[in-house]
Amino acid sequence: MTMLEVWKMIGTYAIVFAVGGALCAIAELLIVRTKLTPARILVIFLLTGIALEAVGLYEPIFKVCQAGISVPIVGFGASLARGSIEAARTVGFAGAFSGGLVRTAYGIGAAVMMSYIVTLVFNPKSK
Repeated sequence: MTMLEVWKMIGTYAIVFAVGGALCAIAELLIVRTKLTPARILVIFLLTGIALEAVGLYEPIFKVCQAGISVPIVGFGASLARGSIEAARTVGFAGAFSGGLVRTAYGIGAAVMMSYIVTLVFNPKSK
């Protein structure tokens, strides 16, 4: 690996870290400065991803920010929208409802399985 490749990789990591951190900072500011609940902030971020995908801005942002924008809930919203749009084009009106779930099924399934494994390993204490 050449030094140029190493510096490009470090630059990519810095951008991803900065974008992901900025999204977290925005969420924290919304929690601290407004009366919005974390659930509503989550929905705002999800709808932001859907809106960015719908107007075609998510892909150019993703090319620059990569995992910084795709890993948070914004990326999940964009993935739902992309799946719905693609399925609506191929299947029709019914595809708009199923496409998002089909596209995100693997991630949702992995989250359910991991949460089940965590509940088997740890013993949560209810308040």
